[in-house]
Amino acid sequence: MFRFLRPYQLAVDIVIAGLFLASSFALSGGRGAEYLLAAALTIALLLRRIAPAWSLSVSWVAALGQMYVVNLTPTFTDFAILAVLYTSAAYGGRVVKWAGLVSVGVGSLLGSMYLVLSGNGDIFGLNFGSGDLSLDAQRIVQFFFLFIAMLVLLGLPWTVGLLVRTRVVARENKEAEIEASRQAEIAEQGVIVEQERNRIARDMHDVVAHSLAVVIAQADGARYARASDPAAVDGALTAISSTARDALADVRLLLGQLRHSQAEGPQPGLAELDRLLDQLRASGLLIRDETVGPPLQLGTGQQLAIYRIVQEALTNVLRHGNVLKEVTVLFNWTATDLEVTIDSALTASPHTGELRLGHGLAGMRERATLAGGWLTALPRDNRFVVMASVPTAAAVRS
Repeated sequence: MFRFLRPYQLAVDIVIAGLFLASSFALSGGRGAEYLLAAALTIALLLRRIAPAWSLSVSWVAALGQMYVVNLTPTFTDFAILAVLYTSAAYGGRVVKWAGLVSVGVGSLLGSMYLVLSGNGDIFGLNFGSGDLSLDAQRIVQFFFLFIAMLVLLGLPWTVGLLVRTRVVARENKEAEIEASRQAEIAEQGVIVEQERNRIARDMHDVVAHSLAVVIAQADGARYARASDPAAVDGALTAISSTARDALADVRLLLGQLRHSQAEGPQPGLAELDRLLDQLRASGLLIRDETVGPPLQLGTGQQLAIYRIVQEALTNVLRHGNVLKEVTVLFNWTATDLEVTIDSALTASPHTGELRLGHGLAGMRERATLAGGWLTALPRDNRFVVMASVPTAAAVRS
Protein backbone atom coordinates (compact mmCIF):
# COMPACT_ATOMS: atom_id res chain seq x y z
CA MET A 1 0.00 0.00 0.00
CA PHE A 2 2.76 2.45 0.98
CA ARG A 3 6.15 2.69 -0.72
CA PHE A 4 9.40 3.51 1.02
CA LEU A 5 10.90 6.87 0.04
CA ARG A 6 14.29 8.17 1.00
CA PRO A 7 14.27 11.37 3.08
CA TYR A 8 15.41 13.54 0.17
CA GLN A 9 12.66 12.10 -2.08
CA LEU A 10 10.02 12.84 0.54
CA ALA A 11 11.40 16.37 0.96
CA VAL A 12 11.22 16.96 -2.80
CA ASP A 13 7.59 15.80 -2.94
CA ILE A 14 6.65 18.06 -0.03
CA VAL A 15 8.28 21.09 -1.68
CA ILE A 16 6.56 20.36 -5.01
CA ALA A 17 3.18 19.94 -3.31
CA GLY A 18 3.65 23.21 -1.39
CA LEU A 19 4.57 25.16 -4.52
CA PHE A 20 1.62 23.62 -6.36
CA LEU A 21 -0.82 24.58 -3.57
CA ALA A 22 0.48 28.15 -3.45
CA SER A 23 0.21 28.51 -7.24
CA SER A 24 -3.31 27.05 -7.28
CA PHE A 25 -4.50 29.46 -4.60
CA ALA A 26 -2.91 32.39 -6.41
CA LEU A 27 -4.57 31.47 -9.74
CA SER A 28 -8.00 30.61 -8.29
CA GLY A 29 -10.98 32.87 -8.72
CA GLY A 30 -11.45 33.30 -5.00
CA ARG A 31 -14.22 30.72 -4.77
CA GLY A 32 -14.22 28.33 -1.83
CA ALA A 33 -14.84 25.35 -4.13
CA GLU A 34 -11.63 26.09 -6.05
CA TYR A 35 -9.65 26.23 -2.81
CA LEU A 36 -11.13 22.88 -1.76
CA LEU A 37 -10.28 21.35 -5.17
CA ALA A 38 -6.71 22.71 -4.95
CA ALA A 39 -6.29 21.24 -1.47
CA ALA A 40 -7.60 17.80 -2.56
CA LEU A 41 -5.37 17.62 -5.64
CA THR A 42 -2.40 18.83 -3.61
CA ILE A 43 -2.93 15.86 -1.28
CA ALA A 44 -3.08 13.57 -4.34
CA LEU A 45 0.14 15.14 -5.65
CA LEU A 46 1.86 14.66 -2.28
CA LEU A 47 0.84 10.98 -2.09
CA ARG A 48 1.59 10.12 -5.71
CA ARG A 49 4.87 8.25 -5.01
CA ILE A 50 4.45 7.12 -1.42
CA ALA A 51 0.91 5.77 -1.92
CA PRO A 52 -0.10 5.63 -5.63
CA ALA A 53 -3.42 3.89 -4.90
CA TRP A 54 -4.51 6.55 -2.42
CA SER A 55 -3.33 9.30 -4.78
CA LEU A 56 -5.40 7.91 -7.66
CA SER A 57 -8.45 7.54 -5.41
CA VAL A 58 -8.20 11.12 -4.11
CA SER A 59 -7.81 12.36 -7.71
CA TRP A 60 -10.99 10.57 -8.75
CA VAL A 61 -12.96 12.02 -5.83
CA ALA A 62 -11.67 15.51 -6.60
CA ALA A 63 -12.38 15.26 -10.34
CA LEU A 64 -15.91 13.89 -9.89
CA GLY A 65 -16.64 16.56 -7.30
CA GLN A 66 -15.30 19.25 -9.62
CA MET A 67 -17.45 18.14 -12.56
CA TYR A 68 -20.69 16.92 -11.06
CA VAL A 69 -20.90 18.55 -7.61
CA VAL A 70 -19.54 22.09 -7.77
CA ASN A 71 -19.66 22.30 -11.60
CA LEU A 72 -16.20 23.81 -12.12
CA THR A 73 -14.50 24.04 -15.52
CA PRO A 74 -10.91 22.72 -15.91
CA THR A 75 -8.31 24.87 -14.16
CA PHE A 76 -4.55 24.95 -13.55
CA THR A 77 -5.13 22.69 -10.53
CA ASP A 78 -6.16 19.79 -12.78
CA PHE A 79 -2.60 19.40 -14.04
CA ALA A 80 -1.95 17.43 -10.82
CA ILE A 81 -4.03 14.60 -12.33
CA LEU A 82 -1.42 14.18 -15.05
CA ALA A 83 1.30 13.63 -12.43
CA VAL A 84 -0.92 11.12 -10.60
CA LEU A 85 -1.50 9.11 -13.80
CA TYR A 86 2.24 9.07 -14.46
CA THR A 87 3.08 7.70 -11.02
CA SER A 88 0.25 5.13 -11.14
CA ALA A 89 1.99 3.54 -14.12
CA ALA A 90 5.57 4.12 -12.96
CA TYR A 91 5.31 3.19 -9.26
CA GLY A 92 1.91 1.60 -8.63
CA GLY A 93 1.30 -2.10 -8.14
CA ARG A 94 -0.21 -4.28 -10.83
CA VAL A 95 -3.79 -3.32 -9.91
CA VAL A 96 -3.00 0.40 -9.55
CA LYS A 97 -1.11 0.42 -12.85
CA TRP A 98 -4.08 -0.93 -14.81
CA ALA A 99 -6.52 1.17 -12.76
CA GLY A 100 -4.58 4.18 -14.05
CA LEU A 101 -5.13 3.03 -17.64
CA VAL A 102 -8.83 2.56 -16.98
CA SER A 103 -8.88 6.02 -15.43
CA VAL A 104 -7.49 7.44 -18.68
CA GLY A 105 -10.36 5.99 -20.71
CA VAL A 106 -13.18 6.58 -18.23
CA GLY A 107 -11.88 10.01 -17.28
CA SER A 108 -11.70 11.06 -20.93
CA LEU A 109 -15.25 9.85 -21.49
CA LEU A 110 -16.73 11.55 -18.39
CA GLY A 111 -14.71 14.71 -18.93
CA SER A 112 -15.82 15.03 -22.57
CA MET A 113 -19.46 14.49 -21.65
CA TYR A 114 -19.19 17.06 -18.87
CA LEU A 115 -17.62 19.72 -21.10
CA VAL A 116 -20.16 19.19 -23.86
CA LEU A 117 -23.22 19.16 -21.63
CA SER A 118 -22.20 21.48 -18.78
CA GLY A 119 -23.08 24.77 -20.47
CA ASN A 120 -20.11 26.52 -18.95
CA GLY A 121 -19.46 28.75 -21.93
CA ASP A 122 -16.38 28.89 -24.12
CA ILE A 123 -13.66 26.34 -23.34
CA PHE A 124 -10.68 25.79 -25.63
CA GLY A 125 -12.27 28.38 -27.97
CA LEU A 126 -15.41 26.30 -28.44
CA ASN A 127 -18.96 27.21 -27.42
CA PHE A 128 -20.56 24.35 -25.49
CA GLY A 129 -24.03 25.83 -25.28
CA SER A 130 -26.11 26.82 -22.30
CA GLY A 131 -26.82 23.51 -20.65
CA ASP A 132 -29.29 22.20 -23.20
CA LEU A 133 -29.13 18.38 -23.03
CA SER A 134 -30.34 17.84 -26.59
CA LEU A 135 -27.76 16.42 -29.02
CA ASP A 136 -26.96 17.79 -32.45
CA ALA A 137 -24.18 17.28 -35.00
CA GLN A 138 -22.10 20.11 -33.58
CA ARG A 139 -22.11 18.66 -30.07
CA ILE A 140 -21.32 15.17 -31.34
CA VAL A 141 -18.30 16.52 -33.22
CA GLN A 142 -17.29 18.49 -30.15
CA PHE A 143 -17.61 15.37 -27.98
CA PHE A 144 -15.40 13.24 -30.23
CA PHE A 145 -12.86 16.04 -30.55
CA LEU A 146 -12.68 16.46 -26.78
CA PHE A 147 -12.63 12.70 -26.16
CA ILE A 148 -9.64 12.17 -28.48
CA ALA A 149 -7.85 15.23 -27.06
CA MET A 150 -8.36 14.09 -23.48
CA LEU A 151 -7.26 10.54 -24.33
CA VAL A 152 -4.00 11.97 -25.63
CA LEU A 153 -3.66 14.41 -22.73
CA LEU A 154 -4.34 11.84 -20.01
CA GLY A 155 -2.82 8.84 -21.81
CA LEU A 156 0.54 10.45 -22.52
CA PRO A 157 1.75 10.72 -18.88
CA TRP A 158 0.46 7.20 -18.14
CA THR A 159 2.37 5.85 -21.17
CA VAL A 160 5.55 7.69 -20.16
CA GLY A 161 5.21 6.24 -16.67
CA LEU A 162 4.83 2.74 -18.10
CA LEU A 163 7.97 3.20 -20.23
CA VAL A 164 9.93 4.39 -17.20
CA ARG A 165 8.64 1.41 -15.20
CA THR A 166 9.67 -0.99 -18.00
CA ARG A 167 13.13 0.53 -18.16
CA VAL A 168 13.57 0.31 -14.39
CA VAL A 169 12.40 -3.32 -14.34
CA ALA A 170 14.75 -4.18 -17.23
CA ARG A 171 17.66 -2.55 -15.40
CA GLU A 172 16.80 -4.39 -12.18
CA ASN A 173 16.55 -7.69 -14.06
CA LYS A 174 19.91 -7.06 -15.70
CA GLU A 175 21.46 -6.22 -12.34
CA ALA A 176 19.89 -9.36 -10.87
CA GLU A 177 21.33 -11.44 -13.71
CA ILE A 178 24.75 -9.87 -13.20
CA GLU A 179 24.55 -10.53 -9.46
CA ALA A 180 23.38 -14.11 -10.03
CA SER A 181 26.22 -14.62 -12.49
CA ARG A 182 28.67 -13.16 -9.99
CA GLN A 183 27.37 -15.37 -7.20
CA ALA A 184 27.55 -18.42 -9.48
CA GLU A 185 31.13 -17.50 -10.39
CA ILE A 186 32.00 -17.09 -6.72
CA ALA A 187 30.40 -20.45 -5.92
CA GLU A 188 32.26 -22.07 -8.81
CA GLN A 189 35.52 -20.54 -7.66
CA GLY A 190 34.78 -21.82 -4.16
CA VAL A 191 34.25 -25.33 -5.50
CA ILE A 192 37.46 -25.12 -7.52
CA VAL A 193 39.40 -23.87 -4.49
CA GLU A 194 37.93 -26.64 -2.32
CA GLN A 195 38.81 -29.27 -4.91
CA GLU A 196 42.34 -27.87 -5.15
CA ARG A 197 42.72 -27.94 -1.38
CA ASN A 198 41.48 -31.52 -1.27
CA ARG A 199 43.99 -32.45 -3.97
CA ILE A 200 46.81 -30.78 -2.07
CA ALA A 201 45.70 -32.52 1.14
CA ARG A 202 45.83 -35.88 -0.64
CA ASP A 203 49.29 -35.11 -2.01
CA MET A 204 50.48 -33.99 1.42
CA HIS A 205 49.16 -37.17 3.01
CA ASP A 206 50.80 -39.38 0.39
CA VAL A 207 54.15 -37.61 0.53
CA VAL A 208 54.41 -37.35 4.32
CA ALA A 209 52.99 -40.78 5.15
CA HIS A 210 55.16 -42.57 2.60
CA SER A 211 58.34 -40.73 3.53
CA LEU A 212 57.88 -41.18 7.26
CA ALA A 213 57.15 -44.88 6.84
CA VAL A 214 60.36 -45.32 4.83
CA VAL A 215 62.38 -43.32 7.38
CA ILE A 216 60.99 -45.36 10.28
CA ALA A 217 61.66 -48.64 8.51
CA GLN A 218 65.23 -47.62 7.67
CA ALA A 219 65.90 -46.38 11.20
CA ASP A 220 64.57 -49.61 12.74
CA GLY A 221 66.63 -51.68 10.32
CA ALA A 222 69.76 -49.71 11.12
CA ARG A 223 69.20 -50.13 14.84
CA TYR A 224 68.81 -53.91 14.53
CA ALA A 225 71.78 -54.27 12.16
CA ARG A 226 74.15 -52.02 14.10
CA ALA A 227 75.81 -54.85 16.02
CA SER A 228 76.00 -57.47 13.29
CA ASP A 229 76.51 -55.35 10.17
CA PRO A 230 77.82 -51.84 10.87
CA ALA A 231 78.15 -51.13 7.15
CA ALA A 232 74.38 -51.45 6.79
CA VAL A 233 73.96 -48.49 9.12
CA ASP A 234 75.61 -46.16 6.63
CA GLY A 235 73.31 -47.39 3.88
CA ALA A 236 70.27 -46.89 6.08
CA LEU A 237 71.33 -43.40 7.06
CA THR A 238 71.92 -42.53 3.43
CA ALA A 239 68.44 -43.78 2.52
CA ILE A 240 66.92 -41.83 5.43
CA SER A 241 68.70 -38.65 4.35
CA SER A 242 67.64 -39.04 0.71
CA THR A 243 64.03 -39.80 1.58
CA ALA A 244 63.79 -36.92 4.03
CA ARG A 245 65.26 -34.46 1.51
CA ASP A 246 62.81 -35.58 -1.19
CA ALA A 247 59.89 -35.32 1.24
CA LEU A 248 61.00 -31.88 2.40
CA ALA A 249 61.19 -30.63 -1.21
CA ASP A 250 57.72 -31.99 -1.95
CA VAL A 251 56.24 -30.49 1.21
CA ARG A 252 57.78 -27.09 0.47
CA LEU A 253 56.30 -27.21 -3.02
CA LEU A 254 52.85 -28.07 -1.64
CA LEU A 255 53.02 -25.32 0.97
CA GLY A 256 54.04 -22.85 -1.70
CA GLN A 257 51.05 -23.90 -3.76
CA LEU A 258 48.77 -23.34 -0.78
CA ARG A 259 50.12 -19.83 -0.29
CA HIS A 260 50.28 -18.69 -3.90
CA SER A 261 48.12 -21.13 -5.91
CA GLN A 262 50.66 -20.89 -8.73
CA ALA A 263 53.22 -23.66 -8.56
CA GLU A 264 52.19 -27.18 -9.50
CA GLY A 265 52.38 -29.77 -6.76
CA PRO A 266 54.49 -32.94 -7.08
CA GLN A 267 53.27 -34.75 -10.22
CA PRO A 268 55.10 -38.09 -10.47
CA GLY A 269 54.07 -40.56 -13.16
CA LEU A 270 54.75 -44.08 -14.34
CA ALA A 271 58.41 -43.28 -15.07
CA GLU A 272 59.02 -42.76 -11.33
CA LEU A 273 57.47 -46.07 -10.27
CA ASP A 274 60.74 -48.00 -10.52
CA ARG A 275 62.46 -45.50 -8.22
CA LEU A 276 59.54 -45.77 -5.80
CA LEU A 277 59.72 -49.58 -5.73
CA ASP A 278 63.49 -49.51 -5.23
CA GLN A 279 63.09 -47.09 -2.36
CA LEU A 280 60.55 -49.34 -0.66
CA ARG A 281 62.70 -52.42 -1.27
CA ALA A 282 65.55 -50.63 0.46
CA SER A 283 63.19 -50.06 3.39
CA GLY A 284 62.73 -53.81 3.84
CA LEU A 285 59.76 -54.71 1.64
CA LEU A 286 59.97 -57.80 -0.56
CA ILE A 287 58.35 -56.57 -3.77
CA ARG A 288 57.81 -58.54 -6.95
CA ASP A 289 56.50 -56.40 -9.78
CA GLU A 290 55.15 -57.80 -13.04
CA THR A 291 53.79 -56.21 -16.20
CA VAL A 292 51.31 -57.95 -18.51
CA GLY A 293 50.59 -56.61 -21.98
CA PRO A 294 52.21 -53.81 -23.95
CA PRO A 295 52.16 -50.43 -22.11
CA LEU A 296 49.89 -47.76 -23.62
CA GLN A 297 49.73 -44.02 -23.24
CA LEU A 298 48.14 -42.66 -20.06
CA GLY A 299 47.10 -39.11 -19.33
CA THR A 300 48.94 -37.09 -16.67
CA GLY A 301 46.05 -37.40 -14.24
CA GLN A 302 45.84 -41.16 -14.71
CA GLN A 303 49.60 -41.57 -14.23
CA LEU A 304 49.54 -39.55 -11.04
CA ALA A 305 46.59 -41.57 -9.74
CA ILE A 306 48.39 -44.89 -10.39
CA TYR A 307 51.60 -43.64 -8.80
CA ARG A 308 49.85 -42.39 -5.66
CA ILE A 309 47.73 -45.54 -5.33
CA VAL A 310 50.79 -47.79 -5.55
CA GLN A 311 52.68 -45.53 -3.16
CA GLU A 312 49.88 -45.47 -0.59
CA ALA A 313 49.18 -49.21 -0.84
CA LEU A 314 52.84 -50.19 -0.37
CA THR A 315 53.30 -47.64 2.41
CA ASN A 316 50.35 -49.24 4.21
CA VAL A 317 52.03 -52.64 3.81
CA LEU A 318 55.22 -51.21 5.27
CA ARG A 319 53.35 -49.75 8.23
CA HIS A 320 50.66 -52.36 8.89
CA GLY A 321 51.32 -55.46 6.79
CA ASN A 322 53.58 -58.49 7.10
CA VAL A 323 56.89 -57.21 5.69
CA LEU A 324 58.44 -60.68 5.92
CA LYS A 325 56.28 -61.95 3.08
CA GLU A 326 56.44 -60.95 -0.54
CA VAL A 327 54.21 -58.23 -1.97
CA THR A 328 53.04 -58.66 -5.54
CA VAL A 329 52.47 -55.59 -7.74
CA LEU A 330 50.85 -56.50 -11.05
CA PHE A 331 50.39 -54.02 -13.92
CA ASN A 332 47.89 -55.44 -16.40
CA TRP A 333 47.55 -53.45 -19.63
CA THR A 334 44.40 -53.93 -21.72
CA ALA A 335 43.14 -52.14 -24.80
CA THR A 336 41.12 -49.67 -22.73
CA ASP A 337 42.71 -49.40 -19.28
CA LEU A 338 45.52 -50.19 -16.89
CA GLU A 339 44.66 -52.46 -13.97
CA VAL A 340 46.98 -52.51 -10.98
CA THR A 341 46.83 -55.15 -8.24
CA ILE A 342 48.79 -54.91 -4.99
CA ASP A 343 48.58 -58.19 -3.07
CA SER A 344 50.16 -58.29 0.40
CA ALA A 345 50.04 -60.47 3.53
CA LEU A 346 48.23 -59.33 6.67
CA THR A 347 49.79 -59.45 10.12
CA ALA A 348 46.46 -60.50 11.67
CA SER A 349 43.36 -62.29 10.52
CA PRO A 350 40.76 -59.92 9.05
CA HIS A 351 38.16 -61.66 11.22
CA THR A 352 39.82 -60.77 14.54
CA GLY A 353 38.79 -57.13 14.33
CA GLU A 354 42.41 -55.92 14.38
CA LEU A 355 42.34 -54.76 10.73
CA ARG A 356 42.11 -50.98 10.50
CA LEU A 357 41.58 -48.98 7.33
CA GLY A 358 42.49 -45.29 7.64
CA HIS A 359 42.12 -42.18 5.50
CA GLY A 360 44.57 -43.47 2.90
CA LEU A 361 42.02 -45.90 1.48
CA ALA A 362 39.48 -43.12 0.97
CA GLY A 363 42.17 -41.04 -0.73
CA MET A 364 43.10 -43.91 -3.08
CA ARG A 365 39.47 -44.50 -4.02
CA GLU A 366 38.95 -40.78 -4.64
CA ARG A 367 42.03 -40.58 -6.83
CA ALA A 368 40.88 -43.52 -8.95
CA THR A 369 37.39 -42.03 -9.33
CA LEU A 370 38.72 -38.60 -10.34
CA ALA A 371 40.91 -40.30 -12.94
CA GLY A 372 37.83 -41.95 -14.45
CA GLY A 373 38.41 -45.39 -12.97
CA TRP A 374 37.62 -47.43 -9.86
CA LEU A 375 39.32 -49.01 -6.86
CA THR A 376 38.58 -51.84 -4.46
CA ALA A 377 40.51 -52.75 -1.32
CA LEU A 378 39.44 -55.86 0.58
CA PRO A 379 40.98 -58.59 2.74
CA ARG A 380 41.10 -61.99 1.05
CA ASP A 381 42.36 -65.22 2.69
CA ASN A 382 44.57 -63.48 5.27
CA ARG A 383 45.89 -61.18 2.57
CA PHE A 384 44.95 -57.68 1.57
CA VAL A 385 44.31 -56.97 -2.11
CA VAL A 386 44.07 -53.51 -3.63
CA MET A 387 42.80 -53.40 -7.22
CA ALA A 388 42.60 -50.20 -9.24
CA SER A 389 41.79 -49.40 -12.84
CA VAL A 390 42.20 -46.19 -14.86
CA PRO A 391 41.37 -45.65 -18.55
CA THR A 392 44.07 -45.16 -21.17
CA ALA A 393 44.39 -41.94 -23.14
CA ALA A 394 42.74 -43.53 -26.17
CA ALA A 395 39.79 -44.69 -24.11
CA VAL A 396 39.37 -41.22 -22.59
CA ARG A 397 39.38 -39.56 -26.05
CA SER A 398 36.79 -41.99 -27.40
